Amino acid sequence: MLSEEEKEELKAELVQLEDEITTLRQVLSAKERHLVEIKQKLGMNLMNELKQNFSKSWHDMQTTPAYKKTHETLSHAGQKATAAFSNVGTAISKKFGDMSYSIRHSISMPAMRNSPTFKSFEERVETTVTSLKTKVGGTTHGGGSFEEVLSSAAQASAQSSGGGPRRAEEEELQC
Repeated sequence: MLSEEEKEELKAELVQLEDEITTLRQVLSAKERHLVEIKQKLGMNLMNELKQNFSKSWHDMQTTPAYKKTHETLSHAGQKATAAFSNVGTAISKKFGDMSYSIRHSISMPAMRNSPTFKSFEERVETTVTSLKTKVGGTTHGGGSFEEVLSSAAQASAQSSGGGPRRAEEEELQC
């Protein structure tokens, strides 16, 4: 319990602290206004300050050990991913090369050409070839079956290994 005298002293101290706080707020407000005036005279504005703060923060963040380690780890992961994609690309290219070899040699294999899988593949290729011919050349000349396309490809392949200038002439005639 506080005596009346202690209560009066505390009330007086409270009023004095409130007055000091009010005075300090007024002084702070005046100093903030003065600061804005000086910045305006120097050509400093909010945008420049934000840029400077952002640049400083970005620099500070880049110098942290956590950022350096993360950057190093991601760079290493990127290099690994690039190498993996390169390997996948090489494997796919090799697979396509193997497929073109097997397709050229499958022309002479009637049993395989009559299988449902090959027929489905043949239909898809015919549709694609027809579509491409339509888009590239306007109209198709008789449609051209898959067998004709394969024969044409085999002939072109044989001629490309046999004679250079004649192949160019034949391609011009086909178009």
